This record gives sequence, structure tokens and C-alpha cells, in this order.
Amino acid sequence: MHVLILGGTTEARRLAELLADDPLPSLRVTNSLAGRVAAPRTPPGEVRVGGFGGADGLAAWLRGNEVDLLIDATHPFAGTISFHAARAATTTHVPLLALRRPGWLPVEGDLWHEAGSLAEAAGLLPALGRRVFLTTGRMGLAAFAHLHEPWFLVRSVDAPGAPHPPRMEVLLDRGPFTLDGERELLRRHRIDVVVTKDSGGAATAPKLTAAREAGVPVVVVRRPPAPGGVTVVAEPRQAAQRVREAYARWARPDAG
Repeated sequence: MHVLILGGTTEARRLAELLADDPLPSLRVTNSLAGRVAAPRTPPGEVRVGGFGGADGLAAWLRGNEVDLLIDATHPFAGTISFHAARAATTTHVPLLALRRPGWLPVEGDLWHEAGSLAEAAGLLPALGRRVFLTTGRMGLAAFAHLHEPWFLVRSVDAPGAPHPPRMEVLLDRGPFTLDGERELLRRHRIDVVVTKDSGGAATAPKLTAAREAGVPVVVVRRPPAPGGVTVVAEPRQAAQRVREAYARWARPDAG
């Protein structure tokens, strides 16, 4: 049985680890990484890097590699690949499972301002603060490049390229981050507004807690829409259980 995990996330790597920790005979797991990070954390199992060439390319790969189960464990903001996965799964009749971390929800004391896009988030900043902690990744800096007054602290795994805000300091770092570390970062850089995507998950939540404690407003970019009609689980262990259930059906095709 061949499982293809569209990954690049903490959840995808954890799922691959769970399947490797208690391996099933005749189970082949391929992890697909987009290749946008220079030195990704490689999950156990087979790994392929790069795109598929759209939904048709993914469908051809599923057929050519005899994939029995497709798991979309990509980042919540990698919306295009999720729609490609849904279309490819429908075309090839390969079962599709989505592993999507829950989004964040505000709690008492949060000063959140929701935005539908990075461009909308940039439009909110002049009224909110002048020292910005920008945690939306290096790929979207062009949306803030026209802002000459605010100073930006940009945190990313790899160094960003142009275009980017003219007043900017880059912090190269990779999570998970601690609450004490986020508190110190806000204090040391005198941050008065945070911009983030609603990535969800516990690994990036400490910055939200630190901002709430400091009374710092947070601009939260909402997630793009996801394809409907797809079976969704929120935790890697749930996804691993679904794989095992599919494996049991595959190993005993006449059962039931």
C-alpha cells in the first residue's frame, strides 16, 4: 500500500514519524515537500521535493506511482495545492484525507484585527503601530514594501529577497518558539504591533500570548478557503489511525 503525504508542516512530519515508529509490513510512505525552504527538516520515509505541475501533474503522479491514499498535510495558507489535491483525488479515485491544524481563536484580553489578505493587513498598520513584528513568512513581504514609516522585524527560516519594506531587520529562526523567548523579543525590539497569519497549532501560539500580556495589538490574516467535501482530521494521531484503517482494508480486500 502506497501513501503520499503532501507535507512540509510539523503535522506532516509527525504523521510520518508515527507511521515509522510502528511500521506496517508492505506500507510505503512518500513525503512530498514543496522545496521552498533551503534546508527542510526531513521526515522519515521516502522524500520527493518539488511541485507536480498542477492538478493534472499530481493525478499523473498518483497513477504512475500507484498511490492508494493521498494525505493533504500542507500549510493552511498553501491553498492552491489543497485544491489541486482534491481535483487529482477525484480524477484518479484515490481517497483523500486532509490533516488541518485548527485555527486560532481569540481569548479575553486579545487585541485582534482581522484581515482578509496581506495587502489588507498592510493597510491596517499605520493606525496601529510603528514597530512591527512581521511573522507572515518571507514570500509575502512585497505587500508591505510600500510602507516607509514603520520599522519591521521580519522572522523567517530563510533570508527574504526583494521587494521588502525599506526599514527592516531580519531574524533568521525556526520554531517552535517559547513564551519567554517571545516576551523578550517584544520587549527588546519595542514591538507595538504584531502581524501573523492564522496558521493555527501550538507551535506558533506563544507570540499571541506574549502580545496579549503586553497589550500589543495583533493583525491576524484569515485563512484562504479550503476545498469542501474532504474528510478532515486535526491531529497527526488521528491521521495515522485513518492510515491504519485503510491499510486493514487494503490487506483484506474481501473483508466486509
